Amino acid sequence: MHAITIPEPGGPEALVWAEVPDPVPGEGEVLVDVAAGGVNRADVLQRQGFYPPPSGAPPYPGLECSGRISALGPGVTGWAVGDEVCALLAGGGYAEKVAVPSGQLLPVPEGVDLVTAAALPEVTATVWSNVFMISHLRPGETLLVHGGSSGIGTMAIQLAKAVGARVAVTAGGPKKLASCRELGADILIDYREQDFVEEIRRATDGAGADVILDIVGAKYLARNVDTLAVNGRLAIIGMQGGAKAELNLGALLSKSAAVTATGLRSRSLAQKAAIIAAVREHVWPLIGSGRVRPIVYRTVPMRESGEAHRLMESSEHVGKILLTT
Repeated sequence: MHAITIPEPGGPEALVWAEVPDPVPGEGEVLVDVAAGGVNRADVLQRQGFYPPPSGAPPYPGLECSGRISALGPGVTGWAVGDEVCALLAGGGYAEKVAVPSGQLLPVPEGVDLVTAAALPEVTATVWSNVFMISHLRPGETLLVHGGSSGIGTMAIQLAKAVGARVAVTAGGPKKLASCRELGADILIDYREQDFVEEIRRATDGAGADVILDIVGAKYLARNVDTLAVNGRLAIIGMQGGAKAELNLGALLSKSAAVTATGLRSRSLAQKAAIIAAVREHVWPLIGSGRVRPIVYRTVPMRESGEAHRLMESSEHVGKILLTT
């Protein structure tokens, strides 16, 4: 098969389409013929040499894909050759074939085509696990999503609205904010022009945000804590603004607030399977009914992954960028 390899870390030109050995499904795994793969910030970090795949994972980038099952490994039940699926991966999505633990498979949702389904596993698993399973967002509460126009952001807006929450977003510029509004966002904050701490206070009559989903990290830590409501929950899922910052425990204690930081890639197979099962139970019906939908900005041929990474790093996109085999 062919896959995107990274002979040496570097810029988008470091991604090389090359012939590599076919994967073989092991115990509890299936082999998927890849139709499309999603592009994520983590892939950019891996290309740059900052985010190596975990032990045992394929060396090729790609944390999600869609395709058809072409073989079953020992011990797999509930799936058949020919099933159309999408999958959460520890790596290997930028390839023509990938071996996937069966617990990380999802059927392609009703009403979604096979290629578009590649936009779903990472965002649905990230949002559902952090906003709902960990932070327990409830109807009537306010969720603040940083990077509202990103793949994660566009899914978070829709899922929060579907459960009856109020949604605030930060994004760069009127065009991206307009896209967030169309998806249901109630409070629109241009981070280039406005202070999100003040805007949230104004919009909530001083109460603050009950849950914050943050991709920025260190740069926003102190301001996020200031923005939290009493009993608020801050879920950090990215470090685009740095990895180290000072945390004012007094401010956190005064609000009885909580800070969590999670990633999907390094979690155990059992943890990932539990998240995927919850996504299938709670999110897939919303997608099947049309209340929630994947947002795809552009598809790019997989052999031109460098172009997809340039697009990702330009931050011009709204929603997901996909690679097609």
